[in-house]
Amino acid sequence: MNEKTLSILKPDVIKRNIIGKVISYIEQSGLKIITQKKMLLTKKQAELFYEVHKERPFFPDLVEFMTSGSVIVQALSGENAVSKYRTIMGATDPKQADKGTIRGDLADNIDANCVHGSDSIENAKKEIAFFFAEYELIDTE
Repeated sequence: MNEKTLSILKPDVIKRNIIGKVISYIEQSGLKIITQKKMLLTKKQAELFYEVHKERPFFPDLVEFMTSGSVIVQALSGENAVSKYRTIMGATDPKQADKGTIRGDLADNIDANCVHGSDSIENAKKEIAFFFAEYELIDTE
């Protein structure tokens, strides 16, 4: 089934200048980037986006990290995009991520783990709408 999912290339990717490397994993998987933009999240935006984690002990550090530099937000499209991208990302902790995944090959640690991806079709819809207007989501193929 053709789906859309959200991808965020986190500040560590931009700071380390490995944007192209991360994108190559996405493109080689067969997923298509239908739109993307570079932005600097405000504290309020990061808190709203990660609100589901508000009560977790890592929440303040997550917000601080996600606002520490630019991010690239992307809407991806493809067959089973949500699960496919989660597989490509690898485990949250790079030490547990398989080689051949973004986190297994490129991430430094559990905090600077390169990417965010939606964890369900429902969340993908919400997360994409958080960053993109409907007119930005034209998938011409």
